[in-house]
Amino acid sequence: MELQDANAIQMELKYCERCGALWLRPTGSDLIFCSPCSVILAGLARDPRFRGHRGPSSRSGEFDRTINSVFWSEGGNA
Repeated sequence: MELQDANAIQMELKYCERCGALWLRPTGSDLIFCSPCSVILAGLARDPRFRGHRGPSSRSGEFDRTINSVFWSEGGNA
């Protein structure tokens, strides 16, 4: 039993200081970001939070313009 404990890797629970996710890191490590955030911060991947539909083919953009034009089309007779 002691032989197995000598080869064990001790881990600690840590929260990511960027996204707040819980993850495990080696005990005594100074890592503060989870691996997905580390890849994003290193510039090797795009942040999925900023993926959006852009361009003229976006259906939601057409919907927003229609609502704004209807809402703001009347005069200000309060």
